[in-house]
Amino acid sequence: PLQTVTMATMLQKSRNKAKNDNSIRNPQVVRTNYTSKPVSIPRSFLSPLWDPSIIEVNQIDFANTPLPQYKGLYAVVLDNVLSQSECDELIHMAEQSAGGHDPSEPMENNGWKPAMVNAGRNHEFLALDYRNSDRIIWDNEEIMDRLWKRITQVKEMKDYFSVMKGEKYVSVVGDGLVMRDERWVIAPKGPNERMRFLKYGAGQFFRPHCDGTYETPDGQQRSFFTLHLYLNDSAQALGIKEPMFGFRKGKKVDGEEEMLRGGATTFHSMDMKKRLDVDPKAGRVLIFQQRRLYHSGDDVTAGIKYTVRSDLMYQFEAEKEDGDEDPLVFQEELGRCLAVGPAST
Repeated sequence: PLQTVTMATMLQKSRNKAKNDNSIRNPQVVRTNYTSKPVSIPRSFLSPLWDPSIIEVNQIDFANTPLPQYKGLYAVVLDNVLSQSECDELIHMAEQSAGGHDPSEPMENNGWKPAMVNAGRNHEFLALDYRNSDRIIWDNEEIMDRLWKRITQVKEMKDYFSVMKGEKYVSVVGDGLVMRDERWVIAPKGPNERMRFLKYGAGQFFRPHCDGTYETPDGQQRSFFTLHLYLNDSAQALGIKEPMFGFRKGKKVDGEEEMLRGGATTFHSMDMKKRLDVDPKAGRVLIFQQRRLYHSGDDVTAGIKYTVRSDLMYQFEAEKEDGDEDPLVFQEELGRCLAVGPAST
């Protein structure tokens, strides 16, 4: 049976010990509550781009990939959304939000803690054979609002994500969109304010899953898309081959941190025989529908991967008729690929 213990007790266990004991077979569920320290955000940080045309848009045409079974499903890759310096600053601020970089009260690992799996109702558990990485959770509307405003400087993105109605979005929402003539409108702030910063070292991963939808406690909003922002480059994204010599896994080479290798967000066929990789690249954003897209955070083989994940939130907009009330009904989708709560890679 599952046991409930304190957060402090759970996090005292090291990964190595957890891998060798019964915590994988019998996970201990803990109640979680995430709070953040105040962080000073410069007014100029993530300001609108002078020239938004520098953002490169590449929608994935699954019909012409190794995964044609996902034809019609939505995923898009945006490059040059952030600069490398902006990515570095964002990582630093996330660590500050978790108590890092404070000389008066040094924080172990700058606030990074083992990422856990959602068990529902503010409970989580460690499952290191399924999800193995470190995480910082930072709730900040301002950062996500600025990021979304920058993304929607691209007209194609603003047009696609603003309103979901009709056949075009059936794969995202489900058949009810057309059958009940539903209309879903992007939430005023766009993405969920909850940012999940993730840090993967060599040997770490997130096994295949489908992302779960997130619904706000008041039931007024729910997610339909996952947003990933990659915060550093990978060797494969830059076309850099593994060196023949001077390469030591998990070590520094000539005083420099070795480059990230591996760590792609990988879309899989359901039989796991075919795949499509989206490689980490600083400032790259990947947005994909949460419904039906089976994916993983591929193993990191060298270096460190930094990424941040959030959700795009929508609210149901009923078309009123005279004398009608304004219903808000969320239809649960049956038979879909489910994850254990909102997932992150």
